[in-house]
Amino acid sequence: MNISAEHSPMNCKGLIFDYGGTIDTDGVHWSEVLWNGLVAAEIPVGKADFRDAYVYGERTLARQPLIRPEHTMLDVLRIKVNLEIQYLLQKDQGLMAGRQWSSAAKTMVFHCYDHVLHILENHREMLHTLSQRYPLALVSNFYGNMNAVLRDFHLDCFHAVIESAVVGVRKPEPRIFQLGIEALGLRPEEVVVVGDSFDKDILPAHSLGCQTVWLRGQGWDEQKVDETIPTAIIQHLSALPQLLRK
Repeated sequence: MNISAEHSPMNCKGLIFDYGGTIDTDGVHWSEVLWNGLVAAEIPVGKADFRDAYVYGERTLARQPLIRPEHTMLDVLRIKVNLEIQYLLQKDQGLMAGRQWSSAAKTMVFHCYDHVLHILENHREMLHTLSQRYPLALVSNFYGNMNAVLRDFHLDCFHAVIESAVVGVRKPEPRIFQLGIEALGLRPEEVVVVGDSFDKDILPAHSLGCQTVWLRGQGWDEQKVDETIPTAIIQHLSALPQLLRK
């Protein structure tokens, strides 16, 4: 039986966090954040077509080194949005007739960026407070610029950063979480892993014997999952400190 966030006893000596979709958007999948930006930019595209553009952008970034180590999150968003809009324009060349697509892209980028800044205002102090009690590690499928993003957002609270583009292992491979556990110098059962993806965060961490906190938010799609697997389920990251005090 799953233990609720209000009653869960956790033996926590260290924490591993996911980044994208967890720390920066509080459980909202990045496809949804970008979709909201597209709506704000008044780009007349259906959600199914946008999802195709999102997948195209992610696959392109996985194949091509377009993101450099010094790039900030604002840089990443500009690159992502440009790829997505280029895909949409290729699919429908009349899409932006009479409009400046670069202006729409800028609106989309800053809508998403401002959203992240707002979320991080709520999470930054909490993460720094937790770092005074526990060693923290970040385990993320990212593009090789995670440290630049953390510096830019003043998130200098992680003992270790394990990034897929750097270590050559991607979630959902359990090995990437094993690297985080080793960096903390703890046993798996002493580590609490916090993430928004059931498949990419919770299942691989659970397979290693870690305690897990699933940040159940707005995902890519609705999926049936075994809710008895996570040690606890929360709706917002702000619930985590209370959970750990139990």
